[in-house]
Amino acid sequence: MFFSRFLPVFLLGLFTLSGVLQAAKPAAAPYRSAIIVDAASGVVLFEDQPDRVNAPASVTKLMTFLIVHDQIAAGKLTNQTPVTITREDSAIGGTQVWLEAGETFPVEELLFALMIQSANDAAHALARAAFGSREAFVARMNERARNLGMVHTTFRTPHGLPPSSRKLADGDVSAARDLALLSRELLLHTNILDYTSVKQRSFRPGQPAPREVIMRSHNHLLDRVKGVDGLKTGYTASAGFCLAATAERDRRRVIVVVLGSPDTKTRDIKVAELLEQGFALIPTTSVFQSQGANPFVTSTARIPNAPAASEARAKPTTAEPLPTVKFVVPKR
Repeated sequence: MFFSRFLPVFLLGLFTLSGVLQAAKPAAAPYRSAIIVDAASGVVLFEDQPDRVNAPASVTKLMTFLIVHDQIAAGKLTNQTPVTITREDSAIGGTQVWLEAGETFPVEELLFALMIQSANDAAHALARAAFGSREAFVARMNERARNLGMVHTTFRTPHGLPPSSRKLADGDVSAARDLALLSRELLLHTNILDYTSVKQRSFRPGQPAPREVIMRSHNHLLDRVKGVDGLKTGYTASAGFCLAATAERDRRRVIVVVLGSPDTKTRDIKVAELLEQGFALIPTTSVFQSQGANPFVTSTARIPNAPAASEARAKPTTAEPLPTVKFVVPKR
């Protein structure tokens, strides 16, 4: 009788104590490392442990794109070079477009699969097409990284999947500063935005399901944060949630790299905040302009209903300007 009379008071006290203990628990850090860079000048506007080594996960594919671009610029590949898929390509696993041995696709279609779907099988196929073998391609990735000053980076794959040992030292490793250098190189000298600004595109268009794959960008900030048009997300258990993002407003361009966020929502909100911080810090006189000639040649023979790279990129509207931040991050 006595206990039942005081049970509500006891429970209220217990819940109150639980709430106090939870409130006292420190909140999880929004990332392991981060950096903001003015894309025009390369000046660092903000940094927080930017040289801390982390697995880059699928952000690795930015270097894969650059190496393929270099081969096109050198005349060793074209957008329409046919790539015949091998069993090794189709067996990569993880996120993919389910390539099948014996299929043939032009380089351009595999690049869309690489940057929109984050397809690991497409990454492996492109590596073979560009340098004959995965090993030779990875060697070139590391040579290019050294040339760019990416001193904390070692690539071991063209896709960013973790090693079988699950040890950080055995897989791809990089840092926020290094990935910002890579992102700036891509923005200055390639047309990567023609790929990374595309929210959705069909792979094997017109074929019956499940062969036709509707590829959807993993970058939730596209069309939700003003000016965002790239670049690449990544996630593995060891890497956490990563994003190399860029946005342009009034001819000024900012690069933000965040590595090791605990979840998608935290990562995307933090990157959106850092983009705002970047535009608040960047000089009004800073004007971004791509420096390199575009070696990509769009084919005149298009797949029906598939826009060319130059057509696929999001076009700015002159009606009502987008608000600076307007998005609801999807649940993980």
